[in-house]
Amino acid sequence: MEKQLAGKVALVTGAASGIGKAIAELYAQQGASVLVSDVDAEKGQQLVAEITQAGGQAQFQRTDVSDPTQCEALVQKAVSAFGQLDIACNNAGIGGELNPVGKYSLEGWKKVIDVNLNSVFFCLKYELAVMQAGGSIINMASILGQVGTPNSAAYAAAKHAVVGLTQSAALEYATQGIRINAVGPGYIETPLLKDLPVTQKQQLVALHPLGRLGRAEEIAELVLWLSSDKASFVTGSYYPIDGGYLAR
Repeated sequence: MEKQLAGKVALVTGAASGIGKAIAELYAQQGASVLVSDVDAEKGQQLVAEITQAGGQAQFQRTDVSDPTQCEALVQKAVSAFGQLDIACNNAGIGGELNPVGKYSLEGWKKVIDVNLNSVFFCLKYELAVMQAGGSIINMASILGQVGTPNSAAYAAAKHAVVGLTQSAALEYATQGIRINAVGPGYIETPLLKDLPVTQKQQLVALHPLGRLGRAEEIAELVLWLSSDKASFVTGSYYPIDGGYLAR
């Protein structure tokens, strides 16, 4: 069977662990040359080694996505390393500070907005400058791109904004044949949740009607579809993948 992304070049931010890692691995398995990006150079290079050993093509570029010059350099690296850019998954993000709005620190707010929102704008800006017709961009939002939750106002605000940014960019670039969509995962079994107390984790599970947390590989399958020609009529959309969380 022909690989879905054969001959394509993809970049993934926040790719060293969790959802980003699963996406980068699946992209490579489906034939894409992948530029792996993260602030964690050790884990990022380890992923490149794993992809290469499995017969895939990948390179690593350490990138702090809150810095626009590093985002520009990342996109330039994709083009210089692989000749083009067809697919981008702007996935990097942090959970950030947990506090009610009145007690949220200014530094904590700025950090979450920089990493979870500004970075998506920076990456989009430079990706769109080099991407040709037929390109696909996926921005990682969250279920909290549609609803709020206590003590995570900065995260919810950033993810809501990512959805709006995605929709606006999709309208602007549709005539150029570039599709731009957002994905909204529920709570996923990733390193971000590994340190939660058991009771707190059980409370999270209970919020999902399917009775469990999601797996990073499940998010990657949706992102792969959106990245491929199978989703050729899909742009400006927000896709929750949340075990029923938002339907409650």
